[in-house]
This record gives sequence, structure tokens and C-alpha cells, in this order.
Amino acid sequence: VGKRVRLTPAGQRFLPHARRVLATYEQAIHDMTAWWQGYDTRLQLVTSPLVATSVLPGLLKEFTQQNPRVEVIITTEVSSAVGQVVASGAAHVGMARAPSAHPDTTSTVLYTDPVVLVAAPENAADADWVDLVGRHLLLTGNHPIYWDSLLLAVSKRQPHLRTLAVDRVDVTKRLLEEGLGISFLPLSSVVRELAEGRLVTVPVDIELPTAATYLILPQHRELPEAARQFVDLAKRAFPDGKGPGLPGRSGV
Repeated sequence: VGKRVRLTPAGQRFLPHARRVLATYEQAIHDMTAWWQGYDTRLQLVTSPLVATSVLPGLLKEFTQQNPRVEVIITTEVSSAVGQVVASGAAHVGMARAPSAHPDTTSTVLYTDPVVLVAAPENAADADWVDLVGRHLLLTGNHPIYWDSLLLAVSKRQPHLRTLAVDRVDVTKRLLEEGLGISFLPLSSVVRELAEGRLVTVPVDIELPTAATYLILPQHRELPEAARQFVDLAKRAFPDGKGPGLPGRSGV
């Protein structure tokens, strides 16, 4: 309501009804539009940005080919928020880089892959990894789980760290390609960049963590048929638990 416009008591009482009517109207328009486009049902997914740009496209390509009459709606959230979206019913299935903390959801590891140190080729030439970490910015914060323990392990070998927090993997990779720093990333997130020579891996002699991608489902709510089919497809895509594009896998 504007500065000069105030609802009357009657208007205040009617406001929640008006909002529900508007929401129902918008839902009806969306449903009819989907029907006119040939869709019979809907699959709502929520994923982290990294999952949306790595594993999800291959899964969606196969799913939509097998289910052409299912309308797919995708939203992205940070991994820590995916569970809440699934629990609220706003999405049928979630995929994230961290397990859900919401009690009304379940989290299952879909696949794991190793974490590797990566850099632009010009930054990695003829250098020990400890020297590299001392000479270049270490881009951190791009994974919700492993950075605290990893930074502790790295700092024991190279106490002169300069870090730059970047909360998205896609931004991290772009900065790395421009020669701005080095970073530890899940191997599956840099498969294309490594294959094209835009980034290279740097061997290290410390134990590195593994990164997992989780399938997040509602705990007490039955999935519709389209969601069950998507979950089955995702599980079949990773029978050995390895990430896309890794040795021993053809990718999805």
C-alpha cells in the first residue's frame, strides 16, 4: 500500500482472501497454459547452481525424451536451502552439494568425486603446489562442506596464505581461467575445462577430501509418478557412485 493509501478495516480483513484468489487464478492460468502446450503433469526440481550446470542437463535430456508430456520446472537455491524448499512442497525433488538439515526430508548420496587443486596452465608450470599456494590467491568458499578442514591442512604446509572467498563454482572457474588464483574444486565440476586445456590439475601430497552430491526427498510425502521416474533415472545414471565424466564413467 502506498504512503497516502490505507486499507480500511474491511480491506485489511479481505486482503488475505484476495491474495488466495489471485494465487488460485495464477495457478489456473499456468495449468491451462501447460495443458495447451501438451503437458499432462509436472515435475518440480530444486538444485544448487553447480548441480544445475553439471549433472542436471544430461539427466533432463534423457528424462524429457522419455517423458515428453511432463512439464519440468527448475529453480536454483544454495545447497543449504534446498531441503527447506522440498519440505515446503514447492519442489518434488532436490539435488544439492550438502545434505538437508530439515527433519521432514531425507538425503541420499547420489555420487561422489575427488577434490583436486586446479589452476590456469600459466600459473601451474614447473611449480610445487606449496609454492603455488604461497604465490597465488587461494579461491575459497565455493563448497559448503570441505573448506574449513582443507584450509587447516593447507595452512600447515603453507602458512603464508592469501585467500579470496568466492561462493560460486562458475565464478571461481572464470577467475581461474583469467589467471586470478588457484582453487580446490570437485573434479566433476572442471571436466570440460580440463579437457579443453583451460585449466590443469596440480598434484599435491596431502590427503584431499571427496565431494558428494545429494538427492533430497520429502520424508512423509509420497512422490508423484513423474518425480519417482526422475529419481529412478538419477540413481541409474550413477550406479557406481562416481561423478559425471570421471574415469570409469561415460558421463550423463
